[in-house]
Amino acid sequence: MLLELFKGNLGLVPDGIVGSNTWNALAPAINGYTVHTIRAGDTIFRLAITYNTTVSRIIAANPNINPYALRVGQRVIIPSGDIVAANISYSYDIMQININALKTVYPFLQTGYIGNTVLGKKIPYVRIGTGSREVFYSGAIHANEWITAPLLMKFIENISLRYVEDSSISGYSAKFILDTASIYIVPMVNPDGIDLVTGAIRPGTEVYNKAMRIAGDYPFIPFPNGWKANMRGVDLNLQFPAGWEIAKEIKYEQGFVSPAPRDFVGPSSLSEPESRAMYNFTLAHRFGLILAYHTQGRVIYWRYLDYFPVGSNCLGRQFSNSSGYILEQTPYASAFAGYKDWFIDEFFRPGYTIEAGSGVNPLPISMFDNIYKENEGILVLGAVL
Repeated sequence: MLLELFKGNLGLVPDGIVGSNTWNALAPAINGYTVHTIRAGDTIFRLAITYNTTVSRIIAANPNINPYALRVGQRVIIPSGDIVAANISYSYDIMQININALKTVYPFLQTGYIGNTVLGKKIPYVRIGTGSREVFYSGAIHANEWITAPLLMKFIENISLRYVEDSSISGYSAKFILDTASIYIVPMVNPDGIDLVTGAIRPGTEVYNKAMRIAGDYPFIPFPNGWKANMRGVDLNLQFPAGWEIAKEIKYEQGFVSPAPRDFVGPSSLSEPESRAMYNFTLAHRFGLILAYHTQGRVIYWRYLDYFPVGSNCLGRQFSNSSGYILEQTPYASAFAGYKDWFIDEFFRPGYTIEAGSGVNPLPISMFDNIYKENEGILVLGAVL
């Protein structure tokens, strides 16, 4: 799907074949950079003009070269455009391509994995910044809320670019932010479910058919667009040890008593590899704050029961002022076993569920630009306040 889209945009014939001409044309569009072999007379300044980029971007992408003594035959990474696509369905493979490209263009990024999914996919994280204040942003724990994954990926790209260009983002110096904070981001907690919703898992495959059988027990939920769960039919945001038994009672009363596209709590808390990965990753750090990204409603949920971590309401109001989102308490029926709930319960530090955008999930990618504009300020404020 991604290949055919790019081929059409570049004037190539969509034939499903990945030939050398295809890859040569696609590489800059997919990766956001070009590899240039130095010729006699090349300078960093001339390369910046030739490729319509900046000297600072080229230098940042090539920390091991001497920009004043380029050697003929030397290969240089030339950042040449945006990396994170904001106009296509965002699958796990696309995210991995984007992470690899971001790491190439911005080698100061640190990457790794927090664990695996039911289907064995590795769940990546990105760390940006070297400051002592650690914060954690996560997205796409619900499959049909996949638009939050490119939202977080685009933030990584934008703040990295501002850092390299020594400029500001949402009114704050990017250098100040990344010298002050270490921002850990898991863009896609639920890759398997997202691949189901976005079409990367094809109809007729064994995995697709198994999910369809699970959905068949809940015919009132559209398939696959209504799918929020992991591939065992467990809602990953009902998996955390913060009132899990209460969440089970509530969801069972609502009829979610077996694996389902949404709202099934699982056989026990932390029964699923994705939720355990989030749990263990969080315990391994000292996050001063977490943002858990969802869609939709343009709402910020900031409390767990009667817990009031110091400064959480004040910061929540600043998030609200920045985004235009309403600051609210989580409705009782949804107030237990979520990741944000457990974080507040376990650490008594500020934690927020951000319900981005407005409409019916999955929100269309056409809404991406507006959603990003609404949320960039929150993502910046979370790191500096």
